[in-house]
Amino acid sequence: MTDRTQRVAGGSPGDRAGGGGTGPAGSTGSGAGRAGTGGDGDTDGSTDRDRIRTFPFPAELAVGGVGMQMGPMGTDRTWHADAPLHRVHRIDFHVVMLFTDGPVRHMIDFAEYEADAGDVLWIRPGQVHRFSRDSLYRGTVLTMQPGFLPRSTVEATGLYRYDLPPLLHPAPAQLDALRTALDQLHREYEDTATLPLSLHTAVLRHTLTAVLLRLAHLAASAAPASRQQTDSTFTRFRDAVEEGFATNHSVSAYADDLGYSRRTLVRAVRAATGETPKGFIDKRVVLEAKRLLAHTDLPIGRVGAAVGFPDAANFSKFFHLHTGHTPVAFRAELR
Repeated sequence: MTDRTQRVAGGSPGDRAGGGGTGPAGSTGSGAGRAGTGGDGDTDGSTDRDRIRTFPFPAELAVGGVGMQMGPMGTDRTWHADAPLHRVHRIDFHVVMLFTDGPVRHMIDFAEYEADAGDVLWIRPGQVHRFSRDSLYRGTVLTMQPGFLPRSTVEATGLYRYDLPPLLHPAPAQLDALRTALDQLHREYEDTATLPLSLHTAVLRHTLTAVLLRLAHLAASAAPASRQQTDSTFTRFRDAVEEGFATNHSVSAYADDLGYSRRTLVRAVRAATGETPKGFIDKRVVLEAKRLLAHTDLPIGRVGAAVGFPDAANFSKFFHLHTGHTPVAFRAELR
């Protein structure tokens, strides 16, 4: 692997065990989420190793109680009191980190990313990630709730463009402009005395939008040409798959639900991703299955059921077709 690149990685046993690295500013809050809570176990007897820990945005720690946080990356911080950042976890909010030092290694969804000073890492809700115990995280971290910005801004800034690269390398002029925009956002974030809360929040949303538009341009520029433009057809399909992949694997069903012909959906998805709609759905299912196999102790049958395969044998065939490994072999390779 070379600097400023990514490699596919499941993580070594030592990495998964983790140690005490340094993490971003941000801090403790109660754990909850679609993959499980941050507690010590549910009433059904499941344990933390039966789930990927998912943690919500700690709104009570945001200045003024707004839907975003911003500050310097610090040491010994967690999203939750008993969830060290070096352990694999899932968050339901956005994290943007601008580094002032490096290299920093960070795992996101089975890829290790290596960032240097001046690089940006953008982690989106639902992605599984882990901070490195061997890296010193220095710079600025911005976190935001998915619902903090209006839908039109979400579309314009590509907040849910999971197909775009998370690691960005701004050119010097782009980096200067981004730092200026972040400095302005930080000043507005800290200034809770000048304006009433409603106006303060509105100003933050507009200033945050300016930052995210710059990041969106960087991310789109780094993507293959075929992925630099999307239309509402693909956006709606992508959102529907993210919501329903665990139970719905049918292209025709998605097309019917969205009110498109199958041909229209095929054209839109291929233009945006280079894939067929079926390939896009299957890729999302495989990713979630990999997450659960690697980072939980769920039995294979329950992993399959969690991604829409009530029959374990059918799940194993599907997983082997797309990865070249059986679920058992994939899990064993990482442990």
